Amino acid sequence: MNFIVTGNTDIGLTKSTNQDSLSMKVISTPQGRMVLAVLCDGMGGLAKGEVASASVIRAFDEWARTRLPMLCNAPLEENVIRDEWNAIIQSQNRSIQAYGAQLGIKLGTTVTAMLITQTRYYVINVGDSRAYELYQGIRQLTKDQTVVAREVAMGLITEEQAHYDERRSILLQCVGASAEVYPDMFYGDTKVNAVYMLCCDGFRHEITPDEMYQYLQPDVLFDENGMSQNSQYLIEVNKQRHERDNITVALVRTF
Repeated sequence: MNFIVTGNTDIGLTKSTNQDSLSMKVISTPQGRMVLAVLCDGMGGLAKGEVASASVIRAFDEWARTRLPMLCNAPLEENVIRDEWNAIIQSQNRSIQAYGAQLGIKLGTTVTAMLITQTRYYVINVGDSRAYELYQGIRQLTKDQTVVAREVAMGLITEEQAHYDERRSILLQCVGASAEVYPDMFYGDTKVNAVYMLCCDGFRHEITPDEMYQYLQPDVLFDENGMSQNSQYLIEVNKQRHERDNITVALVRTF
């Protein structure tokens, strides 16, 4: 199995800085090629959200450089990846909190990290950035850690009500601004001729899952240029529909 990867980001219509951060790496290992994609949506006073998001990105990049090669000398184990990624997030939570305390501000970031191997994928998530699988339909792999998502799960409001709820972007937790952080972890089998997508909430507020699938499904994405063009088209649609946030999307096409 091989991979094509693209990432697109846009400052959007109203923000003075782009506080999203994104990293995508295709990595050669003894177990074949892999992809590590990490997307973080930062938030914070004094425009410091980009500091929080970039810090988490660097920590995962360092893990890919130093730890992943060692882990690939034996079969990858879900519990080992989960524990090491959780340790990264806990360490980042403490260091970002300490940095904010020095400046007298609160800052933090969501994180969605996905490792795609020849056979399995591994996803860790804090906040409301998302991972999807597009393969004979579109399937959300992560669960939003938001007030409205919790109320949908409890049966208090519907999915449609949640979409228009003014509280839709209120997070239950994020890295750097929560006293305790409890990441969610997800696993699955990697499919051939599929698209795996990571996106911030700014990418999905104003477009529908059907529109995402129409332009990002594997049947219409054949190369890096087409993937980037279709991603940018949907970013522009979001802006035309007056999305106010930064907008970032990452795609991994397997073949």
